[in-house]
Amino acid sequence: MADFFLHTIVGLIILTFLKALALIVPLLILVAYLTYAERKVLAAVQLRKGPNVVGWFGLLQPFADALKMIFKETIIPAGANRVLFVLAPMITFGLAILAWAVIPVNDGWGIADINVGILYLFAISSLGVYGIIIAGWASNSKYAFLGALRSAAQMVSYEVSMGFVMVSVLLCVGSLNLNDIVLAQRNIWFFIPLFPMFIVFFVSTLAETNRSPFDLPEGESEIVAGFFVEYSAMAFALFYLGEYANMILMSALTTILFLGGWLGPFGWTWLPGPIWFILKILFCLFVFLWVRATFPRYRYDQLMRLGWKVFLPASLGWLVLTAGVLLATGWVPHVSS
Repeated sequence: MADFFLHTIVGLIILTFLKALALIVPLLILVAYLTYAERKVLAAVQLRKGPNVVGWFGLLQPFADALKMIFKETIIPAGANRVLFVLAPMITFGLAILAWAVIPVNDGWGIADINVGILYLFAISSLGVYGIIIAGWASNSKYAFLGALRSAAQMVSYEVSMGFVMVSVLLCVGSLNLNDIVLAQRNIWFFIPLFPMFIVFFVSTLAETNRSPFDLPEGESEIVAGFFVEYSAMAFALFYLGEYANMILMSALTTILFLGGWLGPFGWTWLPGPIWFILKILFCLFVFLWVRATFPRYRYDQLMRLGWKVFLPASLGWLVLTAGVLLATGWVPHVSS
């Protein structure tokens, strides 16, 4: 009996490891090529060619950049806290990967199908600020520390409105399970009835990932490069990869909450579910890059005003309106078993 339980546990561990590997390897490749795609999109907007030397159409450029980072020397400033300085980029990148444990790419296709998946994602995204604060403080640089403080205030500000938007979706579904949220959109994707909250959520994801036009923590025009100004080599690369992995994560979350996840439009099933899911993520990522190419950076007071005086009242008001409509109509969310 003991041998049976031992073999079962070992089998489950191996299965979970293989599932994680099947998700993480494509994710890392997508992260690498997202950097390439960003440079190509920005080049197209600015009438340039972009990467076009290393490999066919520059397709090997991400691997050349990775090799360059791997063989560079990691320089730790003399006054830095060495342990925290090295730990900070690992935290940032690790959290960006951990969040994918509950993301379903098809019906039941997730590493962990937990009933409170949306809370897990919200908790992981909230923890991301710790890596940035630690990096800013451990660097012993006024520029890095100012960038870290900016990032902390920014992420906390926009997480509040993101939370209210998520609750509005959850009221319509009646479940915290990500699989159930997607299945509840069989008839209509939530971005149609909840369109204002879809816009609020997507703009908040730009601020949450420190992307343009909300890239104040990395404002090179006034604080050099923000919280990772003292980083080099692979430590810098981990921050870079963590940012792009968070972009993909937020695009996946937007897809699940508002764009029907793996479900095709109008009930179309001529493409497999995972393909629909990937296409929707790529569309959201393109909008991330498009926004960077077209919008100027906000001032910090404008950033805070938008978060606290516009998005917070709007998302809270919509939450109350959603709850009122559901209560008045007596509509009870139906959750698929």
